[in-house]
Amino acid sequence: MDIHAIVKQLPHRYPFLLVDKVIELERNTRIKAIKNVTCNEPYFMGHFPGRPVMPGVLILEALAQAAGLLAFDAMGKVPDENNLYYLVGIDGARFKRPVEPGDQLILAITIDRVRGGIWKFKGLASVGDEVACEAELMCTMRSVGEPDRS
Repeated sequence: MDIHAIVKQLPHRYPFLLVDKVIELERNTRIKAIKNVTCNEPYFMGHFPGRPVMPGVLILEALAQAAGLLAFDAMGKVPDENNLYYLVGIDGARFKRPVEPGDQLILAITIDRVRGGIWKFKGLASVGDEVACEAELMCTMRSVGEPDRS
């Protein structure tokens, strides 16, 4: 899946679209995607000057965006302006190595389970053979304008 197909599936846009390409997609099971990390990313100006490092929360967001692509494919749906896919939880997030300009971040997501409209995924972000981040992610789809139940 190239960037043209990705922007039809995700509502995110620059500077918050964090998936550049899907290289593997196995329906109802797993996805592998790429985020090419460049020195032009706006967050590098302040994180950290002289030693730029991709913020961990953005690595988690990249994993969540890849999970959204997998979920919409599994549901056989195309998102529209009436529905959004929300990240609702993160468990066990661990950061193992910094992600720097020039790195190619590989985003590997597998579906763990779907229960009561909540999707649970296992996510692994790596650079080459090194794990950069691992986490369990939970997401759900909501209609825009649906009342908040919290």
